[in-house]
Amino acid sequence: MHSIAKRHILWEFQRDYNSVMQTMITMVMVSDMDRSVRFYRETVGLKLRFQSPDWTEFDIDSSTLALHSGGVPAPPPDKERYAGRASIGFNVENVDKVFEELKSKGVRVVMPPTQRPGEGIRIAVMLDPDGLPVSFSQTVSQAE
Repeated sequence: MHSIAKRHILWEFQRDYNSVMQTMITMVMVSDMDRSVRFYRETVGLKLRFQSPDWTEFDIDSSTLALHSGGVPAPPPDKERYAGRASIGFNVENVDKVFEELKSKGVRVVMPPTQRPGEGIRIAVMLDPDGLPVSFSQTVSQAE
């Protein structure tokens, strides 16, 4: 097969494949399912879809946050950025309000609401019960 035809077929496949791909689920390993469900449902305010001892799901717009039991707590956060480490991020309308509310509920703080130069967001980072970083960001104009 001619190389141009091969490239066209590959392009068609990638275009079709990418048009149906979307973020559907984020899975987090947790060490204590009940504690994590309370955190994400009662503290953060996510809508619980269902709960079981090994697998729990929350609805987040068109995606899902899933908790899977059997994990071990993460080590304390530090300045190192380890490959394979992840975090969860939520877009919010008022990051300062969300931050103060979660802080008043005892959620551990990594970074208070901060806007770094050149970035169009104001972001706060906190920790879930197992030490997973959870960020809350608000879009802001570059002039702010």
